[in-house]
Amino acid sequence: MSSYLLTVQTKKQEVDAIIKGTINKVLVLCFGHASDPVCLQLDDVLFKSAREVSKFASVALVDNNSNEIQVYVKYFDITFIPSTVFFFNAHHMKMDFGTADLTKWVGAYHKKQDFIDVVQVYI
Repeated sequence: MSSYLLTVQTKKQEVDAIIKGTINKVLVLCFGHASDPVCLQLDDVLFKSAREVSKFASVALVDNNSNEIQVYVKYFDITFIPSTVFFFNAHHMKMDFGTADLTKWVGAYHKKQDFIDVVQVYI
């Protein structure tokens, strides 16, 4: 993903640091590609939402094309983009979105309130 508005993680060490360093907040990691129009639309929704959720959540983008990130791509089975993974106090959070996959949200949030509603479930 490519965004001048949100932090983009391209290295495993960066992702490790943000997971370990986000305490008492939900960490939202969105995996995607810079060239994908759905990811760009998601970037816009996340940016517009980031300030409103900043007291209880942090949002970061993860560049799915980066070779160093592939360990996370394989671990979370990121086969469809965009995919969003949630953490709290360095622990991966699972949630029932009505699909067989409880590890991540697959797809984009179309409106700011859609994203905020999902994040608020974690608090």
